[in-house]
Amino acid sequence: MSEAVREVPKKERPEFRNIHVTELSNYRMAVGAIVSILHRISGFIIFALLPCILYMLEQSLRSEMSYAYFQGIASHWFVKLITLALVWAFLHHFCAGIRHLFMDVHVAIEKDSARKTATSVLVVSVVLTALVALKLFGVF
Repeated sequence: MSEAVREVPKKERPEFRNIHVTELSNYRMAVGAIVSILHRISGFIIFALLPCILYMLEQSLRSEMSYAYFQGIASHWFVKLITLALVWAFLHHFCAGIRHLFMDVHVAIEKDSARKTATSVLVVSVVLTALVALKLFGVF
């Protein structure tokens, strides 16, 4: 080998690592990633609470007495908060699912339009949840 080849400095190659748990606070996720993670979380919440909701519905439909019993349970503030969480999960999952359906047919998959649709999913789901919360807690 000639000396010219041996003397060529090696270029520093970039190092790509996985993100460690301790580095999560330094990492800034895109809005689309947040919507995607919340879509999965809301789907799990719906899946986990659906048997409880269906059981309560079945029990409340048995008689007038059982309906009055569950009506008393549903009027408690903590149960209303759990109901509101379930409503948010449903609304967010629904809105994000519509966004994903549009993306499946190649609508709004560019970076700017995907960011706008992700932001609109967050805004619409929070606004609708706030309206349901106002109705649920008796504001109107």
